[in-house]
Amino acid sequence: MGKLDQKWLVVISVITGTFTVILNNSMLNPVLPELMKIFDTDAVGVSWILTIFMIAMGMTMPVTGFLGDRYGKKKIYIIGLSLFAFGSILGAISQWLSMVIIARAIQGIAGGLMMPNAMALIFQAFPRNQRGYAVGIYGVSAMVAPAIGPTIGGVISENFDWYFLFLFNLPFAALGIFFSAKYLIKTMPDPSRIFDWKGFAIITAGVGAVLYVLGQGRNFEQAVNWMNLGILVLGIVLIIVFIKYELKLDSPLLELSVFKVKTYRYSIIATSAASIGLFSNLFLLPYMIQEAFELSMVKTGLIFLPSALASGAFMTIGGRILDKKGPKLVVPTGLIILTFASLMFGFVDLSTSYWMLLAINIVHGLGLGFGNMPATTAGMNAIPDHLVAQGSAMNNLIRQISSSLGIVIFSVYYEVRRGQYMLFDELTMQEATLQAINEAFILAAIIVALSIPFAFKMKGIEHTEKE
Repeated sequence: MGKLDQKWLVVISVITGTFTVILNNSMLNPVLPELMKIFDTDAVGVSWILTIFMIAMGMTMPVTGFLGDRYGKKKIYIIGLSLFAFGSILGAISQWLSMVIIARAIQGIAGGLMMPNAMALIFQAFPRNQRGYAVGIYGVSAMVAPAIGPTIGGVISENFDWYFLFLFNLPFAALGIFFSAKYLIKTMPDPSRIFDWKGFAIITAGVGAVLYVLGQGRNFEQAVNWMNLGILVLGIVLIIVFIKYELKLDSPLLELSVFKVKTYRYSIIATSAASIGLFSNLFLLPYMIQEAFELSMVKTGLIFLPSALASGAFMTIGGRILDKKGPKLVVPTGLIILTFASLMFGFVDLSTSYWMLLAINIVHGLGLGFGNMPATTAGMNAIPDHLVAQGSAMNNLIRQISSSLGIVIFSVYYEVRRGQYMLFDELTMQEATLQAINEAFILAAIIVALSIPFAFKMKGIEHTEKE
């Protein structure tokens, strides 16, 4: 194979595996009510199918950078994908809800091993001035999978038994393992790396506590529950303790020195804001379509597909611009467009046509394409190559927490404000729902807008940062 072919085969290999993980997670969302009936449980019990995945993945990510450096990124990525296939088999043969939850925990650990190393493997294969376009191509899978996942999950659940939701993963996982074993480039393991067990215990407990609360606190009662608030505070304290502890070590579990690089710090702010913008849209728009406009689930699913395609297309365009011009042109532009689209959703009314909502969502996807992956790439380009796995792990972890936090903020805000409008302003259910969602989108626009000044401070690879 030529050199160019080898590089792009790395991208194809990584896309095959990570697409499967992201697709599976989004496929399960629409079938949770059906699983409640199958396992004779309540909404809280079945919600653990999603929550445990998020917690397990978040708790694994802090150690992924170390494992990739110590044993080789290719090896850890393939182990993660194999573990995901095993979790899928276990899920398919599960007889009880507890077994399904254990299977999802295994899949979450697998995702935590794969996602940070996926980015590191692409960065390893491409020179700095070509990474933007390569990551843009890779990012298409991250946008398209959540858009088509609910539709595929719905079709499978309507026509097959529920366990086919897990069996569906296996051919793609097998293909991903084959491609990865054949085409991913090996990295040299570093046997001198010493595992920091104390730091690992502190950070996994801290991240696990925070993600547990964020996963549970999606309604007002849970969000203000004293036990949850106590666990959240404990988690934050443990993360602070971990940071202070790691800064004293010569060989830390997580190389926090990457935060000394300004462009990396600014990229984290930009991608966190973009993640909040993305997940506010994924959470709020279905309520707007189904409860305010009283349209079908089919139209809800269709409104996301053109947006995902636009986002994927503009990720590649944004990556090209990043490679040639640096981040100052593309990333702030994306965040400005994302802010504008969120504001537009904040001012729609019940007379707004479905096609206008579709158009606004396409603009929203365009902004995500320009603002998300290019910001990540610029930040990762700014750190030394030997810290890319560490930087990728922290980037993924912070985005995971930001996304979960965003869903909690918007779900609680929506619930409280809709109730207030119905109780005090005597609005109808439709009117109260739309008004609450309008305000939540405006709040999302403000959060994204606050990150724009930081995006303008990001530097390209042609500049040498003096910290």
